[in-house]
Amino acid sequence: MEFLSPATLADALAAKAEFPDAVPIAGGTDVMVELNFDRRRPAALLDLTRVPELAEWGPQDGRLRVGAGVSYQRVIEELGERLPGLAMASRTVGSPQIRNRGTVGGNLGSASPAGDAHPPLLAAYAEVELASTRGVRRVPASQFFTGPKRNVLAPDELIAAFVVAPAGGPEQFAKVGTRNAMVIAVCSFSVALHPDRRAVGTGIGSAAPIPLRARRAEDFLAGELADRWDSRDELPESVVDQFGALVATGASPIDDVRGSAAYRRHALAVLARRTLRWAWSEYRGVQP
Repeated sequence: MEFLSPATLADALAAKAEFPDAVPIAGGTDVMVELNFDRRRPAALLDLTRVPELAEWGPQDGRLRVGAGVSYQRVIEELGERLPGLAMASRTVGSPQIRNRGTVGGNLGSASPAGDAHPPLLAAYAEVELASTRGVRRVPASQFFTGPKRNVLAPDELIAAFVVAPAGGPEQFAKVGTRNAMVIAVCSFSVALHPDRRAVGTGIGSAAPIPLRARRAEDFLAGELADRWDSRDELPESVVDQFGALVATGASPIDDVRGSAAYRRHALAVLARRTLRWAWSEYRGVQP
């Protein structure tokens, strides 16, 4: 197995162009597990830990551009107020050691339907920045995943960053698992309120072949909130219940060792109702 260790992004892109089968590795929290269990034996590893550009984040045209090498722990500590939904999800990832090593870019690259970072990125309308020696392109997170552990990356491309607006309203994330952390989600859900655009964002994890948005639920809730953004009136329980039901029907779960499809739909409805209540209470400025 060849080991490539570029020191700049330009060198990393050149290496990926020359060795398109090389597997990128940053925190190694997914790749090393596959190697240790002999599930994967790539011809080359492309170590990105020495590439400083991937560990940077900052404002760009009114949004935040966050390098693919920024760890979960840094998201929590440095971006928690700007990206609260993603920070909430990051707090549920593995152990402190994993959060210090694992990266959001790596989570995107693995493209697992159960990836914890995916629902809040979907709910926040994030874009994924892909780079190669041919140039840079940005893909909406909702179009990035193509199947279980598959994405739109071309063989010569690397995930350089994700780009997202700082939260303009409350964001929430919740997941169901056998415990609160260090667990693969049975299902997960994120909701983001966008009062500036009078819109609602959602993200569903571990309840379909790919992470996805519950678009019917988004449209329904945006309509129900049209006259409430300014008044901040309490949401009727019927609206909360319908939102949960639409989130559940927007998923396409399967039965597996972690849970049945029926349980996942039920749990998603519960998570959707719960996170909506939390988010709307925060927006109204009342204690949930």
